[in-house]
Amino acid sequence: MNPLDVLRDSFYFFKRNLGAIVQLCLPLVILEALLQQVLDHSLGPDAFPGYSVVVGLLVYPLYTGALILFLDARTRGESPRAQDVLAMAVTLWPRFALLTAISTLLILLGLSLYFLPGLWLMVTLAFAEYLLVLRGMSALSAMKESFRLTRGHFWRILVCLLCVMTPLWLLKGATVAVYPDPNPVLGVLIDSAQSFLQLFTSVVLFRLFMLIGGDADVR
Repeated sequence: MNPLDVLRDSFYFFKRNLGAIVQLCLPLVILEALLQQVLDHSLGPDAFPGYSVVVGLLVYPLYTGALILFLDARTRGESPRAQDVLAMAVTLWPRFALLTAISTLLILLGLSLYFLPGLWLMVTLAFAEYLLVLRGMSALSAMKESFRLTRGHFWRILVCLLCVMTPLWLLKGATVAVYPDPNPVLGVLIDSAQSFLQLFTSVVLFRLFMLIGGDADVR
């Protein structure tokens, strides 16, 4: 399946299940944005950027884990309740938070090394979250298996990621240009909207994971 087919199928799924995804993930996305705003205004602009990463580690694994569980259930024709999915995501939080911390550190380090190593890590670690949530792997095992699964599929995954992330990056840049110093309420709304739109990336990567991971299982 070429990247265009992956993006089309993912968009169709996202649009069809938008209401359920909003109900499941948006409250936690808003909570994350609210915590970030409180932290920024409490510590000031010169605060250590690692504090912002800590807030992400607290909330991001919850709504992303819940979304992955929801995607898997809908793929199997099930309609799980939001509270059940969130309860399962909570049990996964320690391993997911560890995976997020390691992946974020590696990708940021790679991006600091002339950008390309970070881009390579983004692709090769693309399936780690799905392996941890859906196959019950530990953080390090999921990263290792993601390296294996993405081998030979680098360009297809990269094209899909860039097709989704580039418009989001441009939108974020335009928002900063228009609202360089938004008030707290507007800041929460902007951050929430941007984080929610980024959930589409998880849908695209899940589609790729099902295609590539399924083929690997058959082989």
